[in-house]
Amino acid sequence: MRTKVQLKRFWFQSGFFILFIVAPIFDLFRYDLNDGHFYLLTFHWTLGLDLLQQGLMGPVEAAVNLLLRAFLPLFLVVGAFLYSAWRWGRLYCGWLCPHFSVVEVINNLMYRASGKPSLWEKNPLPELQPDGSSIKPNKIYWLVTLFSVLLFSFTWAVSLLTYLLPPAEIYSNLFNAELTRNQFVFISVGTFLLTIEFTFARHFFCRYACAVGFFQSLAWMANRRAMVVTFDRKQSSLCKKCNNACDNSCPMRLKPRDIKRRMFNCTQCGECISACTQQQGNNPDQSLIVWIDGLDALHQSEPPVGIPLKGK
Repeated sequence: MRTKVQLKRFWFQSGFFILFIVAPIFDLFRYDLNDGHFYLLTFHWTLGLDLLQQGLMGPVEAAVNLLLRAFLPLFLVVGAFLYSAWRWGRLYCGWLCPHFSVVEVINNLMYRASGKPSLWEKNPLPELQPDGSSIKPNKIYWLVTLFSVLLFSFTWAVSLLTYLLPPAEIYSNLFNAELTRNQFVFISVGTFLLTIEFTFARHFFCRYACAVGFFQSLAWMANRRAMVVTFDRKQSSLCKKCNNACDNSCPMRLKPRDIKRRMFNCTQCGECISACTQQQGNNPDQSLIVWIDGLDALHQSEPPVGIPLKGK
């Protein structure tokens, strides 16, 4: 059962995944290889360099055009993105990223199929859920998992191609089985590679290969007062009856009760907080794991002194 936070995150993720698919269709954002320029909010977004080559624009005007249409928007977008990460961490990853939402779906399906959220997990996770319900592994879910992996991989491959070529052409050719050779190769190879990645290496990609996530983490680690998940170690004795629900719930397979520098890849999804809230339902303070920021977050960058993690 989802908590209010996780229900809200589900709608954010679903909405952004749909936006990821339809953005090229409505020319909200894409680069057209045929036209040689971007489309942004249905407008042709060109740098005007062709006018310079044709002698219809002077070098000064071209330089100003390049500054206003390329460098300034890029600076503003990257700056806002890094500021968000510096202050709140990898919110994009945990709340919006269309790749991470697929990672979580496949995690849940694999858990239902095998009791483990990934093929590389050493031991099965407990069947008992934080809300008191129980999920027993059922091998029939392997069929659902495989189908979902293939469907997501194909959807991603087609969507990526529509960011480069006219979506109407791609979907028309796909529907009528008239893809060009290059289009067929792109979709086939893309689907194959994404199937491998989603099946075997989705966590490794998020941790080590995603530049967007890596630079968010760097910005976040640079701010010791940034929002961070923290554990109330003074009440660690309350973890004795818990089956490590916070650890088990983390999609990135991290240890939420650890210090910040060991949580470099935290996506601020809040799954650990929701799990602890459900587990500690009879505790008036509810979750022992919460988000904090500002001065309260400073201690999370340092190792605990003299307070053992009894429930770990």
